[in-house]
Amino acid sequence: MTTTMKETEIRQQRADLAQTALDALFWNEKIRMYNIQTPCENGTCNEIFHYWWMAHAVDVLVDGLRRTGERRYVQRLEQLYDGLLQRNGGAWPNELYDDMEWMALAWLRAYQTTGEPRYKEAVQLLWQDIQTGWNEHMGGGIAWQKSQLDYKNTPANAPAVILAARLYQAFGDPNDWAWAQRIYEWQAANLIDPVTGLVWDGMNRTGDGTIDKDWRFTYCQGVFIGASVEMYRVSGDAAYLEAALRTFRVVLQEFTSRKTGLLPEEGDGDAGLFKGILIRYLVQLAQAAPDHPEVAEYVALQAERTWSHLAADPQQPRFGTDWSQAPKPDIAVSLSSQLSGVMLMEAAAALKPKAAQDQSAPRLTSEAAPQGETP
Repeated sequence: MTTTMKETEIRQQRADLAQTALDALFWNEKIRMYNIQTPCENGTCNEIFHYWWMAHAVDVLVDGLRRTGERRYVQRLEQLYDGLLQRNGGAWPNELYDDMEWMALAWLRAYQTTGEPRYKEAVQLLWQDIQTGWNEHMGGGIAWQKSQLDYKNTPANAPAVILAARLYQAFGDPNDWAWAQRIYEWQAANLIDPVTGLVWDGMNRTGDGTIDKDWRFTYCQGVFIGASVEMYRVSGDAAYLEAALRTFRVVLQEFTSRKTGLLPEEGDGDAGLFKGILIRYLVQLAQAAPDHPEVAEYVALQAERTWSHLAADPQQPRFGTDWSQAPKPDIAVSLSSQLSGVMLMEAAAALKPKAAQDQSAPRLTSEAAPQGETP
């Protein structure tokens, strides 16, 4: 697939429209956070605090800022920081380890983009708390929540690998790299199907050591792909890249509709975020593995077909949980699914034109290239 400059401009425009719609339809100036759905009459939809949704809202603001450099994203990040801190009782820790990881990942990107010291401080506080989730139940791993320390799952471990590896790359503390290796090894040994590369959700949820192999979620595949990519970036070991590509092939084979070519409808609420998270880390894989253009092609296809199914007037796009159709005008849209839509459009905008890829990304030699058939 050759991406032309014109296509790049179109993708940039779509990302702008998605970001503008998020702001216009969901931002609540009174609470300095996003409403959890639209419409949200009198703010009644915000009775429940969706901490981890807001972490992904931070992430999409950083996406917009990195792409455009526009001051409006900086201002929203500042406001959202204050709103979140106030809503969470003046501190960052949370009951759920995976939620804290999402928040730390987002503010780390915000810090690296803006240089704002308090964002770094939030990350450091969260990372210290996250480390307390590691224990020897089930042979190691980070727990899902503080009240259930013997339940270990992918959402609490793979993002922790990404965080630890990025902290090491950012600040050079060898302890962070040791954490990344330790958590990755546990994840790979316990929650990856050794035959296919499918990423399982968790183990010991019911206290009997059972692995939830029937819980097949797109975001579990995504965070393991992201963890493998970060391990590859630090170590240069192509085995990590091949692990990511192997799970990508699972996405192609097991999670992609043969009819539409799109990722599946997984439900509303928290599940509305799942596809967007997978797409975020597929872009990271596309950037790390330029000799596998099928990854970028897949991301581009998801964005193109999703956009084509929007309502006749896409100037204020609303994204539902089913990317094969636009949400009906009289149906409320959750912040979670809207964020996934913004992530998708930002992901497509991040794909480089083919000419730029050829100039900026060295191709792997045949000896270094990951092995395995191209799907």
